[in-house]
Parts: sequence; structure tokens; C-alpha cells
Amino acid sequence: MKWTEDLVAIATGVFILGFALVVFVMAPYASASEQVITGSVNIEQTTLTSHLHLMVAKFQKWTQNPLDTFEGKNYAWGLLSLLLAFGVLLGAGAAVLGTPIKKFLTGFVIVFLVGLVAYVLQSQVSFKSIGLGYALWAIVLGIFISNTFGIPEWLKPALRHELFIKTGLVLLGAEVLFGKIMAIGLPGIFVAWVVTPIVLVSTFWFGQRILKMSSKSLNITISADMSVCGVSAAIATAAACNAKKEELTTAIGLSMVFTSVMMVALPAFIQAMGMPEVLGGAWLGGTIDATGAVVAAGAFLGNTAMNVAATIKMIQNILIGVIAFAVAMYWTTKVDRVQGKKVPASEIWNRFPKFILGFIGASIFFSLLQGTMNPELSEVLIEKQLFGFTKGIRGWLFCLAFVSIGLATNFKELRGQFSGGKPLILYVCGQLLNLGLTLLMAWLVFYKIFPEITATI
Repeated sequence: MKWTEDLVAIATGVFILGFALVVFVMAPYASASEQVITGSVNIEQTTLTSHLHLMVAKFQKWTQNPLDTFEGKNYAWGLLSLLLAFGVLLGAGAAVLGTPIKKFLTGFVIVFLVGLVAYVLQSQVSFKSIGLGYALWAIVLGIFISNTFGIPEWLKPALRHELFIKTGLVLLGAEVLFGKIMAIGLPGIFVAWVVTPIVLVSTFWFGQRILKMSSKSLNITISADMSVCGVSAAIATAAACNAKKEELTTAIGLSMVFTSVMMVALPAFIQAMGMPEVLGGAWLGGTIDATGAVVAAGAFLGNTAMNVAATIKMIQNILIGVIAFAVAMYWTTKVDRVQGKKVPASEIWNRFPKFILGFIGASIFFSLLQGTMNPELSEVLIEKQLFGFTKGIRGWLFCLAFVSIGLATNFKELRGQFSGGKPLILYVCGQLLNLGLTLLMAWLVFYKIFPEITATI
């Protein structure tokens, strides 16, 4: 079997999830089960679990001195352990793909350090308050370094942005639990699964027919990024249509900028208009791109809004695989088809981003696992312990991917993607359509069609 980047990403993601499953669920399961009978779950932290959580611990907020972010915990030991673990695991994956592990590790240390700076900047109080997260800092720092100082040859083998982010997406799949989706039920499905395809198709049509964008792959990548769930959908769609690296960077850059603005502006607008929390949360979940930004924006409004927003975003995340398959099919049968030649089914399979299967498989497995466990036990062992660890790992993988994208980006090439301002116009118009349709659909399904479900939330 020939190893591809998708297969390596699936294998790496499955290894991380399997390891976390043993450490955070299987090992403490017996003692926790006995305590559930008494109505409480108390998990004693072992040395191993404490250290694993330290590896992905959130940095402290700081105002003036960046070093204040490392106060209170042994961050140095945790970060060193994380660097070594990533070096071994991702280095092995890179080696399987043909990059000598020594060459990978030499550059990876620099990528990791730039990612660390991005996390530190995210922790600054003022930056954090306006939604400037690690993702934006990572790609900006990368672009600044690459276009100011240049990138030496020894660093390039470590710039495996697709391997990093695809592995992170496999971990994301584990968090898309069907039990949570059913808690909101039909209203959430209508908001996420009806509006999203309409906005995606409309935005792509607008880009081709009205703006007359020359690059269809840039057009569809921006459309998917804006309408589905940001970076995750952009990566999957770009793989399905063979978009250029610069086109993917353009889509991600637009998404990050608008996400930072919307996660602050939308909650303020919702509060000013006096919208109910359920309606506001549904609107946030269906329009803001990044899952983390959705949760943060929902938290501004309250716990109910945060839960509704996060759940709708999870429902929307399921569409990543569906959209990737649809784009792969459309591109092979319509866009890239050679006149007079029949497109075999195998070509669609070859174009399909197979890491999505890891995403779907992880979602199904952990949904079934949760369904077999006591709800209280499941919340502690899986959602707080296991996902508390894997979310941190996923965040770091995404951060490393954004650093790699930035470092590999030539600003002159990136500037060419904004020629005529069409990508920006496309994103703004598409997002305005998304905002209007999502709000209308959320109001209809939560307050007119299924008000009894809304009353129970």
C-alpha cells in the first residue's frame, strides 16, 4: 500500500485518539463506574494525565509582559514534552511520506517556536478581547518572516501544513457527537443543512456569473470557507478541486479576518437588538466560521446561546465530508473533464480527500461510545478529560499548519489573488447572504415551526 498524506493523517489522528482513549477513559473507567452509582463522578488525576493536560494547558492572560503568560504552571516542561511528542509522531509521518526525519525535525523546531509566539500573542488581554486568536497570528507571523527574511532550504521540509491540519480534522471528527446534535434536533438541522448548501451554491454562482472570477478553484474554496465552517471546509474543498496553495491561503486569510470581526460585532448587535438567546446562538453558530470563535461569541450572550451555537456548528461540521465529495464529483465530471472522454468513478475517488473518512469514522465511533455510557460518566471521562486533551492537541496542529502556510507564502503571489478585489467582494456578499438567510431560517424553525423544542432548550 502506498502511503499518502491523507492516510498518514488518518493513522496519526487514530493513534492520538486511541492513546487518549486508553489513558483518559479505559484506565479510570472501573473506579469511576462505582462512583456513578452514588450520583457523582470523581476522577483522580494520575501523574500521566496531569502531565498530558499540562502539555496543552491554556496560557495565562497578560497585559504588558509576555512572560506573565507562563506564570502558575510548569509550562516549560509541558511545552518541551509537546515538542518531543510532535517531533516523534509527525516526524514519523513525514518520514513515511519521503522526508528524512532529521531534516523534518531541524525545521520543525522553528515552526513550533513561531506557533508558541502566536499562542502568547493570543493571550494578550487586548488582543484576546477583540478576537485576535492564534490562527490569525500564526499566519501573519509566518508571512512576515517569509517575506522579510526569506525561508532557508533547511526549513522547507518541516512545512507540512496539509499533514498538520488534516490530522487535526480527524481529531475534530471525534467531537462531532450525534447525541448533542439530537438535543437540538430538527431546528438545528434546518439551520445548518438547508441554509449552508444554498449559500455555497449561490456564492459560487455569483463569483462565476457576476464577478466573473477567472479561477473556479479560488471561487469554490472561498465559498466553502465562508458558508460551511471556515478553515476546515476550505482545506477539504481545496483538496477536492486541486486549488493552489496561494488560493487556499487567500480563503483562510479572509476567513480569519472576518471571524475576528464577527465574533465581537455579532454578539454586541444581538444584545443591542434584544434577541432571545436561542435565536442569537443559532445565528452565531450558522454564520461564524471557526468553532472556537462560535463558542467564544456565544459565551458573550450566555450559556444557552453558547450551547445552541456550538451544537449548530457541530451539525454544520458534518457537511465537510458531503461538500468535499460533491466538489470532487463536480470538478472531475464538469470542470476538469476532457471533451469526449468518460470520467470513471475511480477518478472521483482519487480526487476525494480521504482524510474525511477519518473525520467521519471518529465521529461515529465516539458517538456510539457515548451512547453506551452513563451520561454523567461520559461527560467527565470523554468530554472533559479526553476531549480536553485532544482539543488542545488539535489547536496546536492547526496553529502549526497556519505557521507553515504563512512561511510558505510569497506575498507577491498572495497579492495577485486579490487582483481587482474580487475575492473580498465575493466573501462580503456571500457572508451578507449567509447572515440574512441564517437569521430568517433560525427564526422560522425555532419560533414558528418548532416552538415546543425551543421551550425545552
